[in-house]
Amino acid sequence: SVIRKGLEEDLDISMYSDLKFNASQMEQIRVGLEEGVDVSVYAEPKYDWLQMREIRYGLENGVDVSLFLNSKYNFDARQMGEIREGLENGVDISKYADPKYNWEQMMALRWGLEKGVNISKYADPKFELGQMLEIRNGLEEKKKGKER
Repeated sequence: SVIRKGLEEDLDISMYSDLKFNASQMEQIRVGLEEGVDVSVYAEPKYDWLQMREIRYGLENGVDVSLFLNSKYNFDARQMGEIREGLENGVDISKYADPKYNWEQMMALRWGLEKGVNISKYADPKFELGQMLEIRNGLEEKKKGKER
C-alpha cells in the first residue's frame, strides 16, 4: 500500500494517511515527499490525482501551476499540463491560459509561442486543433521566408 511504502521510505505519511484522499491522490503526495517538493501546495482532496501530478511536475521544475486552480479558473489536468509546460519553457501563458481553450488548443498556441509565431491569427476557440496547426504552419513558413 501507499502508506506502507511511505513508512518504508521513512516519509511523513501524516500528509496523506487520511481517508479524504483516494489511493491515487495518496501516491502523488507520497511521490512529492520522496522528490522533496512542498506537497502542502497540492495535498488537498479538491484536486484529483491528475491535477496533483501536474502541480507536482511543476514544483519539481520550479513552477507552481496550482495558482491556476481557483474559483476564477477551473482547468482540468491536461490544460494544467499545457500551462505548466508553457511556464517551464518561458512563454507568455497569459496568451492561452484561459478556460475557453481546451487542452489541444492550448497546446497549439503554446507551440506557436515557443516558435515565435504571432498566434493572434489563430488564438480563437472557434478553431479546432487541426485548423490551428495549419494556420501556425503557414505563419511559420511565412516567417521563414522573411528571414531568408
